[in-house]
Amino acid sequence: MSKSVPAFLQDESDDRETDTASEGSYQLSRHKKSPSSLTNLSSSSGMTSLSSVSGSVMSVYSGDFGNLEVKGNIQFAIDYVDSLKELHVFVAQCKDLAAADIKKQRSDPYVKTYLLPDKGKMGKKKTLVAKKTLNPVYNEILRYKIDRQILKTQKLNLSVWHRDTFKRNSFLGEVELDLETWDWDNKQNKQLKWYPLKRKTAPVAFEAENRGEMKLALQYVPEPMPGKKLPTTGEVHIWVKECLDLPLLRGSHLNSFVKCTILPDTSRKSRQKTRAVGKTSNPVFNHTMVYDGFRPEDLTEACVELTVWDHYKLSNQFLGGLRIGFGTGKSYGTEVDWMDSTSEEVALWEKMVNSPNSWIEATLPLRMLLIAKMSK
Repeated sequence: MSKSVPAFLQDESDDRETDTASEGSYQLSRHKKSPSSLTNLSSSSGMTSLSSVSGSVMSVYSGDFGNLEVKGNIQFAIDYVDSLKELHVFVAQCKDLAAADIKKQRSDPYVKTYLLPDKGKMGKKKTLVAKKTLNPVYNEILRYKIDRQILKTQKLNLSVWHRDTFKRNSFLGEVELDLETWDWDNKQNKQLKWYPLKRKTAPVAFEAENRGEMKLALQYVPEPMPGKKLPTTGEVHIWVKECLDLPLLRGSHLNSFVKCTILPDTSRKSRQKTRAVGKTSNPVFNHTMVYDGFRPEDLTEACVELTVWDHYKLSNQFLGGLRIGFGTGKSYGTEVDWMDSTSEEVALWEKMVNSPNSWIEATLPLRMLLIAKMSK
């Protein structure tokens, strides 16, 4: 099982820091932080924290996608209630599901629904768990408070999962409806229907989408210590200039910001953010983030993760991201999923490392990321 999940499936809480600069400002703001893992690498406790970081990377699904056969059907109906401005998903039942317990030929299934592309907490609903059955009956209504116009930009995803006694989940199948062309006035569409369950396909479709670009510059600044000719630590400066052609997930509405994390440190101490810029798919940030405590050898082990988010009400939706590093697949001797930089991202990092005290600029395409779960 992969220890990471596509970012669009990850819940992103609203913990953005307020930035008082106006949206039209070209002010170059500068913030400085020390990633906790990078400042302690010479000590044994630092190495312990690094190994635990890779172990804490987990699927937001907390599930297994590959071990069980996908079979069976699900019966449900959907309706939009104009008076309440709510989407109602009536989950009736499933039949002939795969057996998670092969010996006893039974599962403990439940149904989970999302409105894509928002896979955060605000978009997730689920039924109760039915015990010891391959033909569960739910008869539950899952409700979404959402405007009809925004609903046209969404897809409804229903997935069925088995939950064992240790609260581990196994994927049993899914159905996805594109709501852009759904005829809400057709009475037939409000009737209960059976749909065959299918294997997971969503990540492939989302990967192919154009997610825009980010214009940025990096600089490595070595810091010589008194009495020593060679620098022992240094700073990495990350200048987020602007984003171009960001995807519009909510019609013409967009309120984007950029978040930065220095992996393998996934703690809150490592995170920095720009202000949010609204009403444009080409936001200008001109925001510089500074991280210190980098030893020369840390530059081969660490990775700058930049992610772009659309802030909407109480949730943030992932738009795209970058992972800038050497892309070796390993960090401090441990194999990690996040050291997966593209050739363009690697080229930018190499130029920065080889040209200290110089800004290295690039415009890179944003992409889908498998994001490590953040620690507190």
